[in-house]
Formats: sequence, C-alpha cells, structure tokens
Amino acid sequence: MVDRKYVLKKHMEHKGKIEIIGKVPVETHKQLSTYYTPGVAQVSLEINARPDTVYDYTNKGNMVAIVSDGTRILGLGNVGPEAGLAVMEGKAVLFKKFGGIDAMPICIKKGTEEEIIAFLEQIEPTFGGINIEDIEVPKVLRIVKQASKRLNIPVFHDDQQGTGVVALAALKNALKLAGKDNDAKVIVLGSGSAGIGISKMLIHAGFRNMLVLDSNGIIYKGRKDDMNEFKDEIALMTNPERVRGTFEDAIKGADVFIGASGIPHLLKKWHIQKMADKPIVFALTNPIPEIEYADALKYGAYIAATGRSDTPNQINNVVAFPGVMRGLLEVRAKSVSLGMLNAAAEVIAKGCRHLDNRNIMPSVVDKRTELRLTEDIAVAVASEAIREGLARIKKGPDDVRKSVRLSVKRYEVLEKRFAE
Repeated sequence: MVDRKYVLKKHMEHKGKIEIIGKVPVETHKQLSTYYTPGVAQVSLEINARPDTVYDYTNKGNMVAIVSDGTRILGLGNVGPEAGLAVMEGKAVLFKKFGGIDAMPICIKKGTEEEIIAFLEQIEPTFGGINIEDIEVPKVLRIVKQASKRLNIPVFHDDQQGTGVVALAALKNALKLAGKDNDAKVIVLGSGSAGIGISKMLIHAGFRNMLVLDSNGIIYKGRKDDMNEFKDEIALMTNPERVRGTFEDAIKGADVFIGASGIPHLLKKWHIQKMADKPIVFALTNPIPEIEYADALKYGAYIAATGRSDTPNQINNVVAFPGVMRGLLEVRAKSVSLGMLNAAAEVIAKGCRHLDNRNIMPSVVDKRTELRLTEDIAVAVASEAIREGLARIKKGPDDVRKSVRLSVKRYEVLEKRFAE
C-alpha cells in the first residue's frame, strides 16, 4: 500500500523529481566564450547553413518533450495540467534512468486538437521526439494521428503505443506457456488509448480471432452507436463475422482476456469459468485492475497479469518506452511505425529470464537485464527505422549499443550522488 504521508514528504523535500544540469564547465573566460558568447555564434551560423547539424551541435537528438494537458491522468481523470506535472516529472526520471534520455515535462492548458497540434509544431525545433501522455480520448488519438503526419520527428503516444508493445510481448510469452498461438480467441475490453493501441499491435502481429469491446458491447462493422473513426478502423480489421452482443457473450470460449476498461473489479469468477481451457487474464486497468491477481488465479486463470508492481507479471510501459524512444533518437527517426513497435515487442518477449507462469515479462528493476534490454530494444527499433527508410542516419547495432550505454552511465553517476 502507498504511504501517502511519506510520498508527499519526499516530493516536498526534493521540490519535484528533476533538474537541469549542464554538460560543460563554465569556470574560465575561455570556457565562457566557447560555450556562450561570442563563440556560440559560430555554432549558430553552422546550423543555419546546414540545418541537420543541429543534431550534432546541440542536445536536440537526446531531447524529448513529454506533453500532457492533464485531462486523463492515470486513474484520476481530469485533474488538470498542474496536477499532471507531478506524473510527467516521474516519467522524465524513467526516461533518464532507463534510456539516458533528457525528457522535459510540458503540461499545457486544455485546448482544441488543432491548437495542441500547432503547439507541437512550434516546439519541434527543440526536440528529437515527442511523447504524448494522458490526454482525453478520442481527442488524443486524433492529435497523435495528425501530428505524426505534420511533424518531422517521431510522435510517440505511450498510453496507446507503449501499452500495445508490452501487452503484445506479454501475450507472446503467455501463449507459449499455454501451448497456444495467434489463432487464440482474444477479447480486448476497452476502446480508449490503451485498448486501441493493444488492438492495433495484435492485428499487426497476426491475431485475427479477436473481439474488441466498449461500454456498448462488441464492436463490429456497421455498428452505429457510440462509434468514431478509430473504432471504425478496428471494426474493419476484427470480427469478420460481425458478431454482436455483450461482454458476457464475448467472453464465452475466449482464450485471452485483456482488460483496458478503466473499470475496477469488473471481471468476475463466472467470466473466467466461461473461458477456454488454460485461460489467460491480463487485467491492466490501474491502479485497481479488472480483477485482482490472486483472485484471477483462484478462479481458474492459467496465467494472470496486471499493471501493478506488487504482484507477479507486471505489464508496465516502462519496460518499453525508454528503449523505443532511445532507438528512435539514435537514428534521428522521422516517425514511429507499427513495424518498429513490433520489433520492440519481440525483443521484450525474448528478454524474459526463466519464463514461467509467474514470469512472463522481464523486470525493469533487474540490474542484470535492464541495460541490456534497453540496448536490445533500441537496436531493434533503430534497425527497423533504417529498413523502412524512416531514419535520417544509419547506425550499426554496435554503435547504437555503445551510445545507449554511455547515455545511461551519465545517470548512474548522478545516482551515486543521491546515495551520498
């Protein structure tokens, strides 16, 4: 359980969780004139003459903006940008810790889709990538879709794409243990950012026997009630027989339940008992899942997982997003694709040590694997970006690994300071 007083005390002590530290010393006149005026004018002239050298002479290539308007923060809902800042600071720490990435929280006032996209265009010169976070649905899906077309840097939506990556990785391992494959019947409950992201990743990975549901039941081609362009897209790629009905109808005979519903304790004993042999239950709603881990096993789940860190089989985006973004930055990618995300999921699935029913995902806090996993994900994403022609520069796997290692080591130096 979270100790509220302790959490508030530690945040107040540090006045937040991030700070900006320079890379260079400024202790002499020569250093001052080199890194600031008049010397820096030479750098500006060089970048003006050859714009792509901004990646060589500035930190743009290692800078990510974490952008949120605070309208859908964790399980709290619309708490506003100021309250959201605490969460985005935490995300910045994870980017630095696990990816060596300098991430800047930017919490903005609520605006229209076009206003937010225009804002992203305005800040594009400073950043090598954008991480969209915790904006209400379906507005955020439209923002990400349009911004990805209009910006010339990757726009990564962790609630959608990061969740899709880790869910696919976990499912690959769970199905392997259960002796099942991509023909398994999969139920995705939820059509928000996470549900849409998971569905797209599974479709791209070859899952076809899949039903996606929202609060009105099964999504199917031709449904009129409570639809949008993203549900329409999912309807075209799933449920070819146009099955209709409720969640109770859909769960019958399902091999896999993936919950992204936002509804705590929705999944009951009789739901699991209606599923196929060796049912797999991923209850991913946070902070309270659709069913508690222990209850899922008690009621017959062969493998259970949640998004929580206090039970086995945590399916958490932090396993994915630092390595994915690191790979994008390494080759100065112009955008992020499903192919890159699938490559990341493959690496994560294979990165699980001692695969068993209580260990279907690698641990992000395992010192023996965390850096290697980030390197492997970055290499896979960078290689796929190059293959798809979406990289500005080409880098071999060894060069990517070396760069990741050096970037992460910078944070380890700071960690020693914390310990002191």
